[in-house]
Amino acid sequence: MNPRLNLEKTEPEAYKALYALVKYLSTSKLSHTQRHLIEIRASQLNGCAFCLDMHTRDARQHGETEQRIYLLNAWRETTLFTPEEQALLALTEEVTLISQGGVSDATYQQAVAVLGETLVAQAIMMIVTINAWNRMAIATHLPIAAPQ
Repeated sequence: MNPRLNLEKTEPEAYKALYALVKYLSTSKLSHTQRHLIEIRASQLNGCAFCLDMHTRDARQHGETEQRIYLLNAWRETTLFTPEEQALLALTEEVTLISQGGVSDATYQQAVAVLGETLVAQAIMMIVTINAWNRMAIATHLPIAAPQ
């Protein structure tokens, strides 16, 4: 797959605006683990190789286990994820796949009950942001890093 245009060079102000959102979200109440789970799960759903490569590497550097990364796409079938993480993963899936019915009342209510409104708001912004990055990486054929 040949890379296409470089959005960061072609539209630097747009890139800076999205980076500003990423910077804000790094100061949110979402933990590193929660942010990584959102980024990886959305990237799995979107089929974004670039983001999967980057965010699984980042997650490992912050202590995420191989087992949880490998089983993330089957999180409902394991006991490896906390109730808070399960709420975030359900929300991530429904926001990412919004055309398949949107965010259900049950998912939203469970997320608010477990996480509170502030964390849910921050999670939604995180989900929206990684979906934007996924779409840009896929549209431009952003290449993954060389194996190390």
